Amino acid sequence: MDWAWFAQQMASMARDLLAQESVDATLGRITRSATELVEGCDAAGILVLHGDKVQTLAPTDDLVLASDRIQGELREGPCFDAAHTRTGERVFRIPDFTSDAARWPRYAPRAQELGVGSMMGFLLYTEDEDLGALNLYSREPGAFTDASELAGWLLASHAAIAFSSARTHAQMEDAVATRHLIGEAMGILMGRHGLDETQAFDVLRRYSQENNVKLREVARQICEKGALT
Repeated sequence: MDWAWFAQQMASMARDLLAQESVDATLGRITRSATELVEGCDAAGILVLHGDKVQTLAPTDDLVLASDRIQGELREGPCFDAAHTRTGERVFRIPDFTSDAARWPRYAPRAQELGVGSMMGFLLYTEDEDLGALNLYSREPGAFTDASELAGWLLASHAAIAFSSARTHAQMEDAVATRHLIGEAMGILMGRHGLDETQAFDVLRRYSQENNVKLREVARQICEKGALT
């Protein structure tokens, strides 16, 4: 591994990550970087757990989707463990699926059928939250070296910060859009029914609670249809 070259590429990636316009674009840049920067990496993706459900983000190959689906079904595998852990190991590495996968006895043969030779999983985390796992795949046994693992860990550390930042930014934009939508809906109610702001908001809140519909969706219905149905 040419670490001087790697450092330059990481610096370039960091600038690119800040310039991405959405969470999906940020994650896509991360997984593409993994295939470009980590020796032996043929495919990459990010696995996120929502309770017991597995979600695959920014896969670079169908192999990633198939592997994550199997791990979700079996509830075992290096990527599943990396995303599920809260203490202890932050990196999972299987150098050779033909001999080193006793820890995941049900997943390993299925992975071999997919053409996976070796893989690594890195927990994506910041000081405040665990975000999932960055997972790297090779079709060749023994493709990942100690240098590959170090490069993957460095990439995952940068990726976690970028992922968290992008998600926070997206949540802020969503909150602003929601406030705007609710304000517009309140204006419609006030104009049509002679309500003040408090009364208009109470109409939205009460409908939301009684019908188990999110306040944003209630506001959207008013803005689109002019009334509640």
